[in-house]
Amino acid sequence: MTIEKEPALDDVLLKPLVEYALAEDLGRRGDVTSQATIPADMQAQLQIKARQSGVICGMDLARLSFALVDASIEFGAQVQDGEAVAAGTVLATVKGNARHLLTAERTALNFMTHLSGIATATRQIVDSVAQYPAQITCTRKTIPGLRIVQKYAVRCGGGRNHRLGLDDAILIKDNHIAIAGDIKTAIEQAQHFAGHLIPIEVEVDTLEQLEQALEAGVSLVLLDNMSPETLSQAVAMCKGRAKTEASGGITPETVRAAASTGVDFIAMGYLTHSTTALDIGLDFSA
Repeated sequence: MTIEKEPALDDVLLKPLVEYALAEDLGRRGDVTSQATIPADMQAQLQIKARQSGVICGMDLARLSFALVDASIEFGAQVQDGEAVAAGTVLATVKGNARHLLTAERTALNFMTHLSGIATATRQIVDSVAQYPAQITCTRKTIPGLRIVQKYAVRCGGGRNHRLGLDDAILIKDNHIAIAGDIKTAIEQAQHFAGHLIPIEVEVDTLEQLEQALEAGVSLVLLDNMSPETLSQAVAMCKGRAKTEASGGITPETVRAAASTGVDFIAMGYLTHSTTALDIGLDFSA
């Protein structure tokens, strides 16, 4: 499957995340280990290397981590976000004041290992269901403060984003329905509120609820925690009436079964809350 390159996020969006992470790491006295062991004027060159094969994400965050510690550090990127690499690949070289290089090291690697893990897992899952029409999406189950970059990592891996936040679409879930009284009432109120620019999606967990949602005229339904057999029935009911999205604890082990039912989208919180970091290190280059 061909994955188009994801446009990079602007530095203005990334800089506050890096500043916060550096301030958290530096604390009140800065990097006392590097201050204690390395001469103030010593220069060094290091390489950021992938120790596992995977899909890389977070290059600009790494660059900013070094630049915000010391603007004179030279950061030479060898790969781009979204690029699949083999173990041992040099991702970037960094050259400059040795103390400052080591001060920025952990912040740069924390961003890269976490986001590359998300991008790698997303790519593996997207590839595993490539024979089906389903598109893989993430959810709002993200680490607070990191949503914009976690969702960017999903896109770098070939996935798509569900809602970025509460303000860009209406998703009527079980508690909205319970408080509103019933599905019909909740949908009618949402349609009255939304106008023509805000999309409406309704979560259902039974075929009976699905029929009620379809009768109310929704164009997108979230099929929650349904078995593959029930999902298949739901997809048949929605044909020509609404787009379908499967959700609810879907994992790499169960995603193919969900995709085989013919759903249009598969929402996976797993991508941002349960993926494993990709092993990336910073190695001294003599």
